[in-house]
Amino acid sequence: MTSSMPHVALLAGGISDERSVSLSSCTGIADVLRARGHEVTFIDVGPDITQTIAALKAARPDVVFNGLHGRFGEDGAIQGVLEWLGLPYTHCGIRASSLAMDKAATRLVLQAAGLPIANGKMVPIQDLAAADPMPAPYVVKPSDEGSSVGVSIVRVGSNQRAEIARQWRFGPEALVEEFIPGRELTVAVMGDRALTVTDIQANTETFYDFEAKYSAGGSTHRVPADIHPEAFEAALSYALTAHRALGCVGATRTDFRYDDTKGNGPGRLTILEVNTQPGMTETSLLPEQAAYCGISYQDLCGWIVDDALNRARTRQARHTHA
Repeated sequence: MTSSMPHVALLAGGISDERSVSLSSCTGIADVLRARGHEVTFIDVGPDITQTIAALKAARPDVVFNGLHGRFGEDGAIQGVLEWLGLPYTHCGIRASSLAMDKAATRLVLQAAGLPIANGKMVPIQDLAAADPMPAPYVVKPSDEGSSVGVSIVRVGSNQRAEIARQWRFGPEALVEEFIPGRELTVAVMGDRALTVTDIQANTETFYDFEAKYSAGGSTHRVPADIHPEAFEAALSYALTAHRALGCVGATRTDFRYDDTKGNGPGRLTILEVNTQPGMTETSLLPEQAAYCGISYQDLCGWIVDDALNRARTRQARHTHA
């Protein structure tokens, strides 16, 4: 007896620095989709894309759950492969994925939409090695990595700058932005709904880096965030506006810095980035916010699959009646 539920091909792993994160997320996703009644084909994506294509063709799924993170997984690359194969897939399409992965391009789109971004610029690595590109403290980050990979803070009196430049492996330029004091906030969006605001407190001496994000006890999440009500509502609005401005669909997560260090007012909100492939372990930020809103982890995974199928059906209907 075969399941009447759609057959899902789950893309996991990948070849970015976030491979382990993806594999961890996808193990849980596979379990809950199977519990929901889906046939799930788990595809561990490696460096040979022809093997992934062959696995997808052999599986002949109804929909692909894109569980990849980082380069080639959320930058439009795998989305292009899936479009070529004519397979419906979860999360954002080629253009939105590519835009959101490129922090410099994202800054331009968000700025054009009237959204708050940090003061910053792209800087050639040799210029960073030679001198401070802006007054310290400032943040140095790759333009096209996720999960805080390659992010450093250069503080006043620090001798880090030359060492960061010497070890840089993310291309000829770095994005340099002002360091904004305060807290790290995030807002998840599902479709046309911003869920809530989470206050992320890193339990490390640095900032909300890769270790704080993915190590046990690395951070504490307060849901909902205890912040000024005007800032809370603004964060929800900004996240939904950013989601739409970039052309995103499905589930995304927008990360903010929130400076409330100067008094009792609403403070300053600044968008850091928009994540088109949010982490999907049961304790990740998106599932955590969904649970707060009464959406179980199983229902969240199911919604992501159903959303992808509904978009594919709508697109097919448009082509049929064109």
